[in-house]
Amino acid sequence: MQEIIQTIEKAWENRELLKESSIQSRIREVIELLDKGKLRVAEPDGDSWKVNDWVKKAVVMYFPIQKMETIEVGPFEFYDKIPLKKDYQSQGVRVVPHAIARHGSFLESGVIMMPSYVNIGAWVGSGTMVDTWATVGSCGQIGRNVHLSGGVGIGGVLEPLQATPTIIEDNCFIGSRCIIVEGVRVRKEAVIGAGVTITQSTHIIDVTGPEPITHKGEVPERSVVIPGSYTKSFPAGQYNVNCALIIGKRKPSTDKKVSLNDALREHNVAV
Repeated sequence: MQEIIQTIEKAWENRELLKESSIQSRIREVIELLDKGKLRVAEPDGDSWKVNDWVKKAVVMYFPIQKMETIEVGPFEFYDKIPLKKDYQSQGVRVVPHAIARHGSFLESGVIMMPSYVNIGAWVGSGTMVDTWATVGSCGQIGRNVHLSGGVGIGGVLEPLQATPTIIEDNCFIGSRCIIVEGVRVRKEAVIGAGVTITQSTHIIDVTGPEPITHKGEVPERSVVIPGSYTKSFPAGQYNVNCALIIGKRKPSTDKKVSLNDALREHNVAV
């Protein structure tokens, strides 16, 4: 593996090397490892996440070495550089028609894809549902037993190249039409209500105590979050700016599914 890493780093610094067949073979080897789940762009490392930056570089360099080709699936036709994943039955993955996952993404056994999209470099854990028109961007990391509701957008990290992928940890519920991008981390068992947008600059404000506590780039464990706004002064006057409000916590002492339902009922969160 160390030899592969050195080869990828060398090619990243000198793109002329991408013309060499040996370099291309190494890049494709990395993509195959990603596709089979033997390698990840980012992986849990204790309480934090380790980003394998060299893997992301391999994904970026995979595009220029691939040729455009026609892909026919029944009556449908695509024209692209990246093939589609295949053989879902042997992988134990349920894929509803018009769901698409690109080669180089990994879907653990037990994933359900409604008509949705999973991009290259992404990792999706067992028991997770990617619901209708939800998208998992390039290198997005989605944990186990997660529900990405209809129309959810999980941002990618290839264009532009960013340090950390967007991470949704185990047992989270992401409500309809949420947008979570720019390497934001949603910690385990969080409930994000419908329509919440979170970027690295979004104020995530815990309003459950006597004083507000503001987080950025990370949603704490078991948080119940809804859309909100706060007033900010500009040269032209005061205007409301979108934010995310933490209005409660899921109880760790209860079953996860029961806890989720209780959280939604107790706080009247739209999903």
